[in-house]
Amino acid sequence: MFCGAFHGETAPPSLIFCPMAAKYYTHFLTAGAKPKRAPDSSEWSGVVELRSPLEQGGGTRELKTLLAQSFDLDSEDIKILHWARLH
Repeated sequence: MFCGAFHGETAPPSLIFCPMAAKYYTHFLTAGAKPKRAPDSSEWSGVVELRSPLEQGGGTRELKTLLAQSFDLDSEDIKILHWARLH
C-alpha cells in the first residue's frame, strides 16, 4: 500500500512493488481417485488465485498443481475444461 502523505517524516517513504496475484475462473474435472472432501462430485468451477499470471500457451501446469493440492489428488487427476483470467 502507498500513502502519499509523509505524516511528519522528514524522508519520503520507501516504495516496495510486489507482483500482483492473478485470478482465474476455472471449470475442471477431477478424475481417477475420488476427492476425499467431496467423494460424489467430479465437476467443479470457481475462482483460483495464483501468485503470478499463467504463461501463454500451456501454462496451466501451475493451475492443475494448485487444484490437485487443494483436492488431495495428483495433477494428472485434474482435467481443465475451461479457464479465463479475471480482470
